[in-house]
Amino acid sequence: MGRARAQDARPRNRTDSFIRETFRLDREEARSKAREWFDSWPKQAYWTAVESWRQLPDDRIEFTMRRLPTAD
Repeated sequence: MGRARAQDARPRNRTDSFIRETFRLDREEARSKAREWFDSWPKQAYWTAVESWRQLPDDRIEFTMRRLPTAD
């Protein structure tokens, strides 16, 4: 619920190995989802980050989370 799509709209031929997921959620749900990512994949090990975000006209937040696939 609230998840817009599981992939980024940008081209798939990236040279990096980050996993990205884009969401469109209400502000509080967006905060909760970002916290969930940081709890599941700690920033120090997975380089987890909010890669981009914007406020949509319907007052929802569209944002892309990224992380490394493993904590090597």
